[in-house]
Amino acid sequence: MLDRDSPGFAGGNFTHEDRDRSLDRTRVFNARRSGSRGMVTWLLLGPGVLAMLGENDGPSMLSYAFSGATYGIGFFLPFIAVTFAAAYVVQEMSMRLGAVTHRGYGELIFQRFGRFWGWVSAGDLFVTNLITLITEVIAIRIGMAFFDISAPIAVAFAVGLVVLSACGSRYSRWERLAMGLALFNLVFLVVAVLARPSPQALGHAFLTWTPLPKGSASVFLLVLASNIGATVTPWMLFFQQSASADKGLTPRDIPQGRLDTLIGTLLAAVAGCAALVAAAPLFTHHVDMSQNLSGTGFPQALLPLIGRPAAILFALGLMEAGAVAMLTISASTAYAVSEVAGGVGHSFNQSIREAPLFHVANIGVAAMAGAIVLIPGTPLMAIALNANLLATVLMPPALVFLLILANDREIMGSNVNSRTTNFLGILITALVTAAGSAYAVVAFLETFQSKGH
Repeated sequence: MLDRDSPGFAGGNFTHEDRDRSLDRTRVFNARRSGSRGMVTWLLLGPGVLAMLGENDGPSMLSYAFSGATYGIGFFLPFIAVTFAAAYVVQEMSMRLGAVTHRGYGELIFQRFGRFWGWVSAGDLFVTNLITLITEVIAIRIGMAFFDISAPIAVAFAVGLVVLSACGSRYSRWERLAMGLALFNLVFLVVAVLARPSPQALGHAFLTWTPLPKGSASVFLLVLASNIGATVTPWMLFFQQSASADKGLTPRDIPQGRLDTLIGTLLAAVAGCAALVAAAPLFTHHVDMSQNLSGTGFPQALLPLIGRPAAILFALGLMEAGAVAMLTISASTAYAVSEVAGGVGHSFNQSIREAPLFHVANIGVAAMAGAIVLIPGTPLMAIALNANLLATVLMPPALVFLLILANDREIMGSNVNSRTTNFLGILITALVTAAGSAYAVVAFLETFQSKGH
C-alpha cells in the first residue's frame, strides 16, 4: 500500500502541475528513505523563510528605522523582537493548515465559510496588498535614488522583477529566486555594526525595555501599530498557507515546516532590530525624520553619521526589502484572487496559458502599484507608516478565521491547535485589536482637541 507521502501515490490523471510537484516530492521521499535529515530540511525550506523575510519589506524596514530615529535604542528594540515571536505563532498555524488541507487560505475560507466571506477576505487582501506594494516600489525608488537612478527606471525594475519571476513555470524556481534575494535582508545587520551602537545600551534595552518613549501619544501609538503591522499581516497568511500547499507539504512535513518558519523568524527579527539600531544615530544627533514625509531619505540622512559605505548598504537593503516583498506580496494576491475564483489554475507550477488569472493578478497588481508611485507629490513616508497601520487594523478578522480553521477537527484531524497555541493566538488577536483601536481613539481625540482650540 502506497503512503500519501510517497512518489507513487496517484489520485486520478496526472496534470502538468501534478508531474512537476511529484518530482519535488520524489526528492523529499528519497531523502527521507536515505535518512538524510539535513537534505529533507533543505528541500522543504522555503515558505516560512520567505513569509518572514518577505515581511521585512520596504515599509517594515522604514518603520523600524523610523522607530530608531524617533525613539533611539530603547523600548522598540525588544518590542520588535516580541512581535516576531507573535508572527511565528500565527505563521505556524498557517503552515499547518496548508500542509494538512493542501488548500490555500483564500480557498479554504471560500469552502468552509462560503462565497461571501471568501470574496470579502480576498477583497480586503487585494486593497491591503496594493497599498503595501506601493510602499515596496517606494522602497526600491528610495534606494535607487541614493545612486541617482530615476524614478521611472526604479519602477520598471520593480515590476520587471515580478514579470521575470513568473517565467519559470515552476514553484521551486520561483521560490529559490526569492530566497536568494531574501537572504540579502541581513545587510541591515552589517549597517547596524557600522553604526557602532553601545553594547550596554543594547543590553539595557532588552533587559529593561527602557528608556520609554516620550512625546506625542498619537505618534507613539502610530509607530507601535506600524511595527505590529510590520510583522503580523494578512498577506502572510495567504502567502505561507498557499505556498505550503503549492510546495506540496504534507502532515508528515509539519516538523520541517515549523523549523522553516522558526529560521525565517530568527533571521527576520535580527534584520528588523538591526534596521532600528542602524537608524538610531539620527535620534542621538536630533535629526527629525518626521519632517521628511515626502522623501524618506534615510540613506542620505545617515550618510554623515555612519559613513558612505554604511549608507550605501542601507540603500541597497531598502532595494532588497522592496524587491523580495514585490515577489511575495504579488504572489499572495495572485493566490487569493485565483483561489476564490474557483476552478482556475493557481500555482507557479503552471504557465501563463494554464493559469492566466493567477499570473495576470500577480503581474497586474505590481504594475498598478508602480503606476501610482509615479504620481507627483506622493507622501512616501506617510504611506509607508500607514500601510503597516492598515495591516494592523485589518488583521484581527483574518486571525479569527485562522483560529477557527486551525481548530476545525473535520479538516485538521489530530493536527488541530494545542491549548497553548489557542491561548497565544487569542492573546495576539486581542493585542493587535487593542493597538489599532488605541491609535484610532487617541488620534481622533487629538484632532478634536486641536480643532477645539
